Amino acid sequence: MFESAHHLRDEFAELEAALSDPAIHADVARARRVGRRYAELTPIVRGMDEYERLADDIAAAKELAAEDPTFAVEAEQLEAQLSVVTERLTKLLAPRDPNDSGDALIEIKSGEGGEESALFAGDLLKMYSRYAETRGWKVEILDSQETDLGGYKSVTAAVKASGVGEPDKMPYGVLKFEGGVHRVQRVPVTESQGRVHTSAAGVLVMPEVEETEVEIDDNDLRIDVFRSSGPGGQGVNTTDSAVRITHLPSGIVVSCQNERSQLQNREQAMRMLRARLITAAEEQAASAASAARRSQVRTVDRSERIRTYNYAENRIADHRIGFKAYNLDQVLNGDMAALITALQEADTAERLSQMGEA
Repeated sequence: MFESAHHLRDEFAELEAALSDPAIHADVARARRVGRRYAELTPIVRGMDEYERLADDIAAAKELAAEDPTFAVEAEQLEAQLSVVTERLTKLLAPRDPNDSGDALIEIKSGEGGEESALFAGDLLKMYSRYAETRGWKVEILDSQETDLGGYKSVTAAVKASGVGEPDKMPYGVLKFEGGVHRVQRVPVTESQGRVHTSAAGVLVMPEVEETEVEIDDNDLRIDVFRSSGPGGQGVNTTDSAVRITHLPSGIVVSCQNERSQLQNREQAMRMLRARLITAAEEQAASAASAARRSQVRTVDRSERIRTYNYAENRIADHRIGFKAYNLDQVLNGDMAALITALQEADTAERLSQMGEA
């Protein structure tokens, strides 16, 4: 049934041999790429091994059943196991985004709602940070523009796993569905009359890519330096350490002002630029982009929302998959497991349906 996937065994063997060669670890970027692909193929190859073992055992049990009826019962039990393995292996072999096995950058921007929207952007950052903590991931703030009340006009964070793992357990493969407009309905702290307001914040999720994965010509960059603004102190706001990089061919602009030195800010800005460039290139190249990628709108218009957070009802609703739950307080505290699982299952169903149409 899975004969067409047998070439993956050869690739897996090659990766295994490469990882056992000490020389590969001298090239950190290559070792990470090989490790990620190895982690992605491991459950597939193990599943194929289990599938073939069960198929052989079933054939043997059926042959022996002619002489001993107890083997017929065993054959039925083995077939039930094979059905489970077949379903799991089919899901693993469904085409997926090659970036799923990597880390992620999350950019959150305030939108409609002024200060309330900025505060909500801060709440989203806390939600993702606490969820990342439950997964053992590290969150690193690359750039932020804070408001006087502690919200964010804009904040970009890197979410990194401690090692490599299966795509469904890595930051980008898990968090990519968060891209889009998030709407909140609540009484703002700035509201004196107790009226419920609706505001929105935009989230963009990008894959974190290695420097060697994106070729950037220095001649295509315009780099400006300026003085940091907003909360800072301790020298951050007193020197021209902030960096703004414009990629002239694409018009993409990134900036970073959180670090103390121009060099550090430049490095962080380049990480953001690489992520934006690879995301833009993939969107242009893939006319049949995945539903998850298409949902990542770049505007912060309430009419293009993907999710609503209703504080009065303690309700969270994801409009793409019809998910609804009444534990908003827990979700905002990082308990996103049920929501993430529902989104991943919907994505798997979509990918399997595309396989059937191919």
